[in-house]
Amino acid sequence: MKRAENPAVEVSLACWPRHAQAIAEIRRRVFIQEQGVPEALEWEAEDSQCHWFVASAGDAIVGIARLTPNGRIGRLAVLPAWRRQGIGTALLQCALRHARALGLSHLHLHAQVQALPFYARMGFRAEGEVFLEAGIPHRRMYLDLHEGQ
Repeated sequence: MKRAENPAVEVSLACWPRHAQAIAEIRRRVFIQEQGVPEALEWEAEDSQCHWFVASAGDAIVGIARLTPNGRIGRLAVLPAWRRQGIGTALLQCALRHARALGLSHLHLHAQVQALPFYARMGFRAEGEVFLEAGIPHRRMYLDLHEGQ
């Protein structure tokens, strides 16, 4: 468990059966309602097989992130009222530690263009051209987990 900059928020590995509904609610609020992602594109069969991370403030889940079995980071989302408090960074750091503990050698993600600097600060490097995913500009990013160790 790790604390974000906000001491009231703790970040931890989620338990899918217990946290699935709260994870879905954040995805619905951030990706579907706020960003306009079509609902049919948001839900994936592999969700229950992934490693999920949650940021909790008391009993409320205020942020999430996902790590797929093949090393793809995604679905990193923080509710609007909780942004700019280090929660996204804490979620990503938790996912990176977990990926290393799993023995993964590299990670990849599709970053929304406005989030490129956030992921770059965490060591990810952008590759390739900008592309549209769910109607939103993205770029592929990669991180070698063995660099700098």
